[in-house]
Amino acid sequence: MIFASGVLDRCIAAVDCCPWPAHAGAVSLNERKGPPSAKRRLYTPEERRRRDASPWTLVQGILAPLQFAVFLVSLVLVLRYLATGEGYAIATVSIVVKTLVLYTIMVTGSLWERDVFGRYLFAPAFFWEDVVSILVLALHTAYLYALVFATLGPTELMLLALAAYAAYVINAAQFVLKLRMARLEKAAQAPLAAGFSGQA
Repeated sequence: MIFASGVLDRCIAAVDCCPWPAHAGAVSLNERKGPPSAKRRLYTPEERRRRDASPWTLVQGILAPLQFAVFLVSLVLVLRYLATGEGYAIATVSIVVKTLVLYTIMVTGSLWERDVFGRYLFAPAFFWEDVVSILVLALHTAYLYALVFATLGPTELMLLALAAYAAYVINAAQFVLKLRMARLEKAAQAPLAAGFSGQA
């Protein structure tokens, strides 16, 4: 499990500059103004242990960059259709794939949150991220509904997809900030742990 935790840390470091709409390690946005304090840190030692032990941590670490890659491809296809009127079918397929990946990451993220914090959604450390995630999910679902029941035309469907993608980018930015703060938290705690080890 120590090996798995090390792999996870390297994965987090590799995507630290990329939008990351997953729950694999973070701290709350209200910790932005300075180094994390013991009172406001994201994980208690037990929660960190549960995070490292949860199989959903690795799943999230794989799905998050996958979803971002799908998003980039789909965004290009949607913009191409809006600009040229060509490629509607492939753009539509890409949006559906993006939505299915989103559903998968939301379900597994909820399972991760339960493993670590004991609740499926809206754990205090991830409350606002979960709120925006629900908005992202709602917009993607609205797109699928409009597509299946033909309530919108092609252009309107693509614009709805862009609205969903804009919300996704905001959500991704939230998680990027939390990833960076998580790394600061870990770095701040390392000297303390070394000090305790030296005194033992």
